[in-house]
Amino acid sequence: MLIGIDWGGTKIEGVAMEPDGTELLRIRDTTPRGDYPACLAMVRDIVEHLEAETGSTGDVGIGIPGSLEPISRLGKGGSSTWINGQPVEADLLRALDRPLRVENDADCFAASEAIDGAGAGHRVVFGVIIASGTGAGIAIDGRPHHGPNNSAGDWGHNPLPYAHEHELPGEPCYCGKSGCIETWLSGYSFAREYRTAGGDDLLPAQIMERRRTGDGRADAVYRAWIDRVGRGLSVVVNTLDPDVFVMGGGMSNIDELYDDLPAAIGRYTFSPVFDTPIVRSMHGDSSGVRGAAWLWKD
Repeated sequence: MLIGIDWGGTKIEGVAMEPDGTELLRIRDTTPRGDYPACLAMVRDIVEHLEAETGSTGDVGIGIPGSLEPISRLGKGGSSTWINGQPVEADLLRALDRPLRVENDADCFAASEAIDGAGAGHRVVFGVIIASGTGAGIAIDGRPHHGPNNSAGDWGHNPLPYAHEHELPGEPCYCGKSGCIETWLSGYSFAREYRTAGGDDLLPAQIMERRRTGDGRADAVYRAWIDRVGRGLSVVVNTLDPDVFVMGGGMSNIDELYDDLPAAIGRYTFSPVFDTPIVRSMHGDSSGVRGAAWLWKD
């Protein structure tokens, strides 16, 4: 049996799977935000519950909301900032008392979609997550790729490419810099831009509904957003040129994204041709937990 844990900023989810990907049981609970020991305890409790209910023990893979610094193995770059600087891997090993495989949650998302999701059949998968934050993971031949610095896919913490004067220096980011791609593309940023333009305090889905009924302010915010997504991903094409982009996170549910994004990327790529598929994730917000379990797929 394979067990996957998706330690996210809002929920911690666990799944028990057969080696062929058949799900046996799924459990989720609300993340005790800011409470690192409580998060460790919740991960342990979920694993114990999965094993008790299935009557079987499993190999455990864990996706964390950040990554491990490759020398010290301390948490780094976590949007759930309470893991940063913590001995995450050592503490998880102590809590679960067994071998573990631990990766960035976005890398788990990419691996999941590469193995049996929307990216299946493609060798290099770039999994984009645009939700409350903005991140990405890379899977090559179905395996997470993170590089010697555990930084591959940290796309959301590059500066917004081709920034206009009014976009500089940009909003402060939790990483300590300003103007990161994340500060422009997240769902929070989308709603912020609508408010700044004089609109109501609405969720992105509500703003898109207003756009569909002729709200010019919502249309302008959407068009600026899709242009920024295009600028951001054009640099990925120029650098990595993945075989497919798989979109995840709440903002991936905007249907218009799939019609409008190809041209937005193509306007900024070095190549005059942009023909990369852009697809919606198959497993949705379940991809991270499935990808964590697939860390044990050899």
